[in-house]
Amino acid sequence: MTTRHVTVGVDGTLIAVRALDRAAEEAVVRGALLDIVYAVPDLDEAGPVLASAAARVRRRHPGLPVTASAFEGGPVQALAQHGRGAELTVVGTRGLGGVAGLLFRSVSLRLAARTRGPLLVVRGNHQSARRGEVLLGMESDADADAAAYAFAEAARRGVRLSVLDAAASRRPAPAPPALVPADRGRDDAVVRVPTEQAVPRRAVAGLRQRYPQVEVEFRTCDSGRVHSLLEATREAAVVVVGTHGHAHRIGPQPGPVTTALLHHSHCPVAIV
Repeated sequence: MTTRHVTVGVDGTLIAVRALDRAAEEAVVRGALLDIVYAVPDLDEAGPVLASAAARVRRRHPGLPVTASAFEGGPVQALAQHGRGAELTVVGTRGLGGVAGLLFRSVSLRLAARTRGPLLVVRGNHQSARRGEVLLGMESDADADAAAYAFAEAARRGVRLSVLDAAASRRPAPAPPALVPADRGRDDAVVRVPTEQAVPRRAVAGLRQRYPQVEVEFRTCDSGRVHSLLEATREAAVVVVGTHGHAHRIGPQPGPVTTALLHHSHCPVAIV
């Protein structure tokens, strides 16, 4: 598929419907086609689910171009293949217990390790993509692609970008102690740093010049990176992270930060 498109996986569940709704919003914002994919063992089973998904999108977003296709095989293979040239691949998940939880997390985790383009994992019943800030979790300058995606996302939506730099706490901190609130509540994992006092990485510094319209707030970790990111997702529309995968006997796996976000984030997770 060469047309600019957003790919989303459906399977008839409520989780997939939430992913479908978010994917349609993303396609509208990008002016892209929405590519709906359903992976099934028997192609004859796919018709009703695909027809229902396409009809829902056309009701909610008249004029949005939509395609719907069945794929004989597993969802990871289907979405990795369809999403190869996509601007974004979208899948739903939530932190369920038991066998169901393992199945849902399995798809998102394997996709996070194997997809070649940006992957958006929609968790739980998070509200519309238009609310909240964009949160960028940076570990090093190797996260340049994730930073570029986060800046573009904030510019598209006209919202603030908050950059949480995990390594900032290991560099000399420019912020005075008074910036740490006396009565530390649930946001005690993050210290907000005025932009003019922050020490942005090279990738971020260049992007600030490219996107002057984006308001940027830098934060430093006051505790572990994972805890800081999870707390910051409470007020974000999306959290963006780069891939830091590692080899495993069952195939490539995402790093611990990505895995923790997929299990516990309060907002959708974009993995670049």
